[in-house]
Amino acid sequence: MENCSEVKEFILAGLTDAPELQVPLFIIFTIIYLLTLVGNVGMIVLILWDSHLHTPMYFFLSILSLSDLGYSSTITPKVMAGFLPGDKTISYNGCATQMFFFGLFATVESYLLAAMAYDRQAAVCKPLHYNTTMTANVCAYLAIGSYFCGFLTSSIHTGNIFSLHFYNSNMIHHFFCDVPPLLVISCSITYINELVVFFAVGFDVFFALFFILKSYFSIFIAILRMRSAEGLQKAFSTCASHLTAVSIFYGTIIFMYLRPSSSHSMDTEKVVSVFYTIIIPMLNPLVYSLRNKEVSNAFRKIIGRQSLH
Repeated sequence: MENCSEVKEFILAGLTDAPELQVPLFIIFTIIYLLTLVGNVGMIVLILWDSHLHTPMYFFLSILSLSDLGYSSTITPKVMAGFLPGDKTISYNGCATQMFFFGLFATVESYLLAAMAYDRQAAVCKPLHYNTTMTANVCAYLAIGSYFCGFLTSSIHTGNIFSLHFYNSNMIHHFFCDVPPLLVISCSITYINELVVFFAVGFDVFFALFFILKSYFSIFIAILRMRSAEGLQKAFSTCASHLTAVSIFYGTIIFMYLRPSSSHSMDTEKVVSVFYTIIIPMLNPLVYSLRNKEVSNAFRKIIGRQSLH
């Protein structure tokens, strides 16, 4: 500790130092970010515009798109700036702010996926009681609860990490201020902090996953009891998109945060981090729109009206 002095800024190593990759990667990530903006903003506008989509399922989907916009915008612009010549630093407070908002929106997404699973369970298992189960108040409470849990979890992570001391060697071997790389460069004893991260992330992930798996177990039982081929197909179509999003999101989160620190490889984590911070927010609107007839029909209506004008 005697060799430590508090840093005022960090240097983000970025994805790669190879000069020949800087411009191509900048173009690729710019396209990805634009697609993310267009896809998620388009999904929100589409849901607001079409009255047929004013249902609990699409209410949660619009909040999910807002969350994707939030944590993509927290990370991607800084990644893009890292490919350009110039300053690759981020201030101490800027690093803490980036970590807080990323943690906030990522946790919100985790709980929203659980809320969406509960909504699908209500729709498939008890369709006659769906309107009385998923009322406007219930949907609002679930959305507010997701943001409350996100705020609480993110505050814990940010306070936990930025209570540490850091060396003058302030190079973060990552492209954003994430928990694992900051733990690596701290000159404090981080054992307790690692436990806090493990239990905080573990609680959020497995609490949400428990309700998702419980909901889909009930849905699976209900599907087995269906005799109508049309009902069976509808049940699968309404759940397939959500299951795809759940598998991608939780698979990468568990890989990143619920492993022993000794098994962490920064190069591997950079690749995985690109996937869940930048690629997933772009994929979610595609997953839900391409596999959902109601969204596709609403999109065709908008295109049809524009062509008429």
